[in-house]
Amino acid sequence: MLCGVIANANGCKVDEDSVHPCIINGQDYGQLLSTLGVLGWLMLVTLPGGLFAFVIWLIILILHREAWRKRVVAGLIRS
Repeated sequence: MLCGVIANANGCKVDEDSVHPCIINGQDYGQLLSTLGVLGWLMLVTLPGGLFAFVIWLIILILHREAWRKRVVAGLIRS
């Protein structure tokens, strides 16, 4: 995760438990790095959920296109 790389490069600690100060170029980025770290965990849930939703959508699209093609071939719908 990018936030871990940034924190390690600047000698900071990042974890999900609490926010630790991380001074980079005179500014504290501890809260931002902590938030980015937690959003990395959220990604582990949302990516598989999005992939599942995409597969369901793709199946429905294929079934719909096949039904549409059969109706056009039967002459029920003009294309």
